[in-house]
Amino acid sequence: MEKLKNMTDDALVTLYLGGNNHAFDILLERYRDKLYYYIFFIVRSREVAEDIFQETFVKAIVTLQQGRYKPDGKFAAWITRIAHNLVIDQFRLERNENIISNDEAEVDLLNSTALSEGTIETSMLRSQVMKDIRMLYLQLPKCQREVVFMRYYNNMSFKQIAEKTGVSINTALGRMRYAILNMRRIAAEKNVSLAME
Repeated sequence: MEKLKNMTDDALVTLYLGGNNHAFDILLERYRDKLYYYIFFIVRSREVAEDIFQETFVKAIVTLQQGRYKPDGKFAAWITRIAHNLVIDQFRLERNENIISNDEAEVDLLNSTALSEGTIETSMLRSQVMKDIRMLYLQLPKCQREVVFMRYYNNMSFKQIAEKTGVSINTALGRMRYAILNMRRIAAEKNVSLAME
């Protein structure tokens, strides 16, 4: 492990792609604080920063496994750019969809105020969207369903979820991130739209 810590980022990436998961753990450890504080400095929300931080590393893993990273000695800049793009996506989402906090809403899995409008059409759309969400939710692995349920239906913080399930906060965040990714993937496969049009 000590030998890995002295390796370059690109050497660690090569080892990781060759099946050495400890190599990626070293990269995560190497950039964890710097990347988290970079994100937090921009978004000014611990919860949003944690979500974007987790999504950054999930996206990095996917990109690496797809062979789309070019080792050129600029891993730090590359992963920071991923984080930066996700921060921009977050701001666009907030601006375009008038996002409200889940802490202030009763049940707002989609984070859209459109779901709370009172016309018959929006009520029917909301009902269909909620059925689709339930269908996607039920296809998740049990540990991911558990985190989604506690977060969105019991309105628990990730710290509370971690304590209740006996895992670390990072594990709870990771399960949520994978649940969201899985729901998006399943929705795409089944051609399910979760948008209120």
